[in-house]
Amino acid sequence: MPPTLASLVQHSALKLTVRAGADRLGTPVRWAHASELADPVPYMDGGELLLVTATNLDADDPESMRRYVRRLAGAGVAGVGFAVGVNYDDIPAALVAAAEEAGLPLLEVPRRTPFLAISKAVSAAIAADQYRAVTAGFEAQRELTKAALAGDGPAELLARLAAHIDGWAALYDTSGAVLAAAPDWAARRAARLTPDVERLRDRPAPASVVVGDHEDRVELQSLGTGRRARGALAVGTGAALGTAERYAVHSAVALLTLTTARSRSLQGAEQRLGAAVLRMLLAGQPDHARAVAGDLYGGLLDAPFRLLIAEATAPTGSELLTETMEAAAARTGEALLLVPEAERVVVLAADGGSAVAACAAYAEAQDDRAPREGGAEDSDVVVGLSAPSGPIAVSAAYKQAEQALSVARRRGRALVEHEELAAGSVLPLLADDAVRAFADGMLRALYEHDAKGRGDLVASLRAWLSRHGQWDAAAADLGVHRHTLRYRMRRVEEILGRSLDDPDVRMELWLALKTTEAATPAEG
Repeated sequence: MPPTLASLVQHSALKLTVRAGADRLGTPVRWAHASELADPVPYMDGGELLLVTATNLDADDPESMRRYVRRLAGAGVAGVGFAVGVNYDDIPAALVAAAEEAGLPLLEVPRRTPFLAISKAVSAAIAADQYRAVTAGFEAQRELTKAALAGDGPAELLARLAAHIDGWAALYDTSGAVLAAAPDWAARRAARLTPDVERLRDRPAPASVVVGDHEDRVELQSLGTGRRARGALAVGTGAALGTAERYAVHSAVALLTLTTARSRSLQGAEQRLGAAVLRMLLAGQPDHARAVAGDLYGGLLDAPFRLLIAEATAPTGSELLTETMEAAAARTGEALLLVPEAERVVVLAADGGSAVAACAAYAEAQDDRAPREGGAEDSDVVVGLSAPSGPIAVSAAYKQAEQALSVARRRGRALVEHEELAAGSVLPLLADDAVRAFADGMLRALYEHDAKGRGDLVASLRAWLSRHGQWDAAAADLGVHRHTLRYRMRRVEEILGRSLDDPDVRMELWLALKTTEAATPAEG
């Protein structure tokens, strides 16, 4: 604690007497300063004990003293020490009354107590307080370092930090989710600050911000030394941090930043191992892949997993997605195999696990944030997700994810699952420009024939294919004789130079018809 007026009054060697403002002796004293100026306020910072002998003051004039004291109180002066026996044998009544009226502490300084002795006492008390703060800060640093080296995660470090600051502490990942908090009750309080953490994340590290409300005062500190923050630390207290508390917080930030950097290095090594495992799986060597995976990825290969391919459409798109998935997997202890590939990243994640759920939630947020008009480039990332798979079918899962990724780009969606393609209709896929060009080229001769008034071959072909080649049913739909329909189908074969007995030809013609229908607005 810094020195206060009360501690100076209690100092036995100073012999100070309280003459006014006895109820405000708890005011901290930042310094002691002697001044005989009639208006010393321009030279004050606030918190000083002003020492005077009233050489240049009209100390007997009530109005003059009232103005003088009001100026001092307004400037934040902690109190006034008046030396008796120099210019006045006693403190003038006008000054005592003005001090009482303004609530400004007024101390009587006996003649045998020099101002220098008071200044030395204040200076010594401030130095002792700073020494205690530094000592407490170093002790906190030692305790926090031990906690960080214990290898039990950040929980113990946060618990010790919370004790040192007499408040609470919480650690956030890059997505703004709470990884740990101390005491336990602080987790709910910390979760409400996620929007503030997200805003802090967008600022270059290191960065900090103070968030205050009716509950407490919270400081948020970013973790990391690079372009982007790798997390955040929150500390909540009832008042502003003191010197010792500030040492503890700075130590925690440094230790958590080092821990994060070390984790990133380990993560890089894990990614290289994961890349080797993925190559073996794609090469059809699941046994070798399992042996290399060991304990790190072995559990992931023992249960159904999903393969996803994420492609960035913004500079940090895939990075933000993978950080979100990593954080989700870390919270639940899931294994996550992640392999960066230029602007893409390939991920193996447990089917039904938190990482896949986090990916889906991230993609949904992208879709909600930026509604697209047919362009996935409006999203930070596009993702293709395979069906549940196992080690022997990774090549097929990779192809599924590639196909889903291609459809996601074409449909302007942040994420498409392969199961959507398998369970839905193929018709939405016909919107591709290459498919339309194929359809136009295949049917152009028939449309040109009909345009010259030589028959309705396109409608006849559509009716015949829709009835699976049943002559009577198709002819009835067209309102013509079946022999007429047979003649038209022979003309179709002659014009196209292809046989309608070939199932591949019938399939291609049907898809071409459906493509042209999708591209042509219905007539009202």
